[in-house]
Parts: sequence; C-alpha cells; structure tokens
Amino acid sequence: MKKAIFFIMAGVLLTGCATPKGYTTQDRRDYVLEMKAETLDKLYKTRPESKGLIDQSAGYGVFSNIGSYILYLSTGSGYGVVVDRATEQHTYMKMIQVGAGLGLGIKDFRLVMIFKNSDVMNQFTEKGWEFGGQADAAAKSGEKGTAVGGEIYLDQDIIIYQLTEAGVALQATVAGTKYWKDKELN
Repeated sequence: MKKAIFFIMAGVLLTGCATPKGYTTQDRRDYVLEMKAETLDKLYKTRPESKGLIDQSAGYGVFSNIGSYILYLSTGSGYGVVVDRATEQHTYMKMIQVGAGLGLGIKDFRLVMIFKNSDVMNQFTEKGWEFGGQADAAAKSGEKGTAVGGEIYLDQDIIIYQLTEAGVALQATVAGTKYWKDKELN
C-alpha cells in the first residue's frame, strides 16, 4: 500500500496540477481559448475530416494534458473547454487522470473530443467521467519528432483525437479520467 501511495504522489508531482496561465480570471480564459484555437488549427491540418465532424456535431471539447508514466502507474492533469455548438456556450473544465499499465516517460498532449449528440455532451459536462485504454509511443519536441498511438473509449457517441505536443513516452495503460467544471472560470 505504501508503494502505491508513493507512486501516485510521484506521478502527481511530475505532472503537477496543470492550470491555465494568467493573473486574472479573464487572462486564464483567454489562455484556454488560445490553446483551443491552436489545437484545432493543428488538428484540421493533420486530420482534415475532423473539421466536418466538428461542424456537424452537437459540440466539442479541447483539453491540454500533461501525463507521466512511471512503470505501472500513469497520472496526468490538465484543463480545457467544451463548446456547445447550438448555443456557443463555453464550459471551462479541469481534469485529472490515473491509470495502470506499463509505461515510462512524460508527455504534453492535446485531446479533442467531438460529441455526436447534446445529451452525451451535457452528461459529460455535468458528470465528467471517462474510462478508456491507451497505447502509444512518442518522441517529440516542437515540430521535431513523431508520435503514434491509438485509443479505445467505451462511449461510441464521442470521437476523440489526441495530438502530442512534446515529450518522450512509451506506454500501454488503462486509465480513468475525471473531468469537472472549473468553478473559477465559469
């Protein structure tokens, strides 16, 4: 039990509590919206079909996550925003991830979730849980390097794209991720 607590604490320390930068609430909102815009630009360039999927969706979420993989434990934390396409309402959110599997490394990545219907999107913003498996290899810094990976998620009403920004990681994990509304930014 003590070893498990040690590894969880080490993972949390390595990933930190990723939060948007800025001095004021509006600065932090602007930082999240800038991350969203940059991520969508990259996604549209690498996966052009994603633009049509987002245009036809009920809504989408864009998240920034820093994850660490230490032997049998993975942890991560981040932030993001969900956009309801019908109302253009933005829901700012936080996230934390804990998983088990085999891995080693640290990775900064972006996650884009496309919600096929509003019920699923509303359930996500209100309850926020997600469970899934991941396997990937990444060695990337800026525009140099590459990352390959795949993901399996249990909910078929959400399409997910992952874009690695930077990091070196080799991992195969089963993880649970908790998303919740950011009280300060909403």
